[in-house]
Amino acid sequence: MCEQKIRCWWARDRGKELEEYHDNEWGVPVYDDHMLFEMLVLESFTAGLSWLIILKKRDAFREAFDNFDAEKISQYTEAKVEKLLENKGIVRSRAKIKATISNSKVFMDIQKEFGSFSNYLWGYTDNKVLYTDTDYIPTHTELSDRIAADLKRRGIKFFGTVTVYSYLQAVGVVNCHESYCFKYRK
Repeated sequence: MCEQKIRCWWARDRGKELEEYHDNEWGVPVYDDHMLFEMLVLESFTAGLSWLIILKKRDAFREAFDNFDAEKISQYTEAKVEKLLENKGIVRSRAKIKATISNSKVFMDIQKEFGSFSNYLWGYTDNKVLYTDTDYIPTHTELSDRIAADLKRRGIKFFGTVTVYSYLQAVGVVNCHESYCFKYRK
């Protein structure tokens, strides 16, 4: 008899995509700017939707958005926006597509200012992973409030404090695996 993995509540019995994402990505510290940008784009598209919807469309997003190449995305024209709006494989929101183009420019400005987006993001925690001390996971924190406010000031769209907190969890800045989860470590 094999031992069953006990996962965080949101990844249990909700399909293979969420299980694999939980087991292999969520909460794993990310320092690579390309992956940080990919997750920023995906999290911004999640606003008002479930993560599972976005996760199932992730490959289509990769293809549609030039493998999340911020430089290429920053050059998108109105014709490209129209083409993306016809793509049934992604979330077809004009506002979110235009925000992605704008956000790519802000992302690259942050890279120039800090040497990398990773330096900017991880600078908020002195390069340390923060751990939750409870099985209650908030929707935002003082840290996500500060980062969201700074990103908004810089021009990032569809990335409020709740989305930022979800992003921080996704890229491992904040480790929110519940204490009973097999991925929990402190």
